Amino acid sequence: MSSQAAFVYLILVIIILIVGFYLFFWPKISKARIRSKEFNQQWNSILNNRLPVYKKFPEQLKQNLQNLMKVFLYEKTFIGCAGLEVTEEMEVVVAAQACLLLLNRKTTEYQDLTTIYLYPTSFKATRQVRDELGLVSTESSHLLGESWSTGKVILAWDNVDKGIRNFTDGHNVVLHEFAHQLDHESGSTNGAPILNTRAAYKSWAYVFGKEFEKLQKSEPNGKNIIDYYGATNPAEFFAVATETFFEEPVKMYDNHKELYQQLSSYYHLDPRQWV
Repeated sequence: MSSQAAFVYLILVIIILIVGFYLFFWPKISKARIRSKEFNQQWNSILNNRLPVYKKFPEQLKQNLQNLMKVFLYEKTFIGCAGLEVTEEMEVVVAAQACLLLLNRKTTEYQDLTTIYLYPTSFKATRQVRDELGLVSTESSHLLGESWSTGKVILAWDNVDKGIRNFTDGHNVVLHEFAHQLDHESGSTNGAPILNTRAAYKSWAYVFGKEFEKLQKSEPNGKNIIDYYGATNPAEFFAVATETFFEEPVKMYDNHKELYQQLSSYYHLDPRQWV
């Protein structure tokens, strides 16, 4: 090998090492530095005032939430839409609830998510729909939230605010849409997020399938603890069940014990301890 070829080879090796460092090591180093910073006291005040369950957390759980929020608020971009001016409090309120889903789990803080769009109220979404005959039509609807696999979550702020003001009614648009984000991580939004073992998938499919079918057979306006919207499809069932798990844990445990246990195993949490 000539000296010139050896030099080129050396440069290529150095470039590969640098790229490898920034791809595999720098993100971990960067996040460790962010977590090591002191938690913003203004954020802490917002949590105490706006997130009811926060005051009931043991100290370690509070620390976990704070560390997750530091990374989340550093990495994600918030954009106000339709004239809404996004405030620091809005960002903290969304981040806190999104990070509840990550508290005791191994996580990359929603690594595929880049942007959260906030509308002042419900927003209009237009999409193409294909019917059973294959005909495509355009359909518009007003939504409170939406989760995209392309790294975006869209939320109506008035509903976000309503959801955190009443954290015991089983309805929470932030928990719902970020449950979809977790579902996306498996590569398919189908109500089966990434689980640890094959046995876990088998148990999950059995319990969720049984509960989903039970909800579908129930009365739409009946006294379901789990919102009937969850009967739409398995992905919506997982998201709606997540809302119930965090906001009405005692009722869910008493009436849907197996489902509660599956979610408790997945999230590594027992929200009944906070009630």
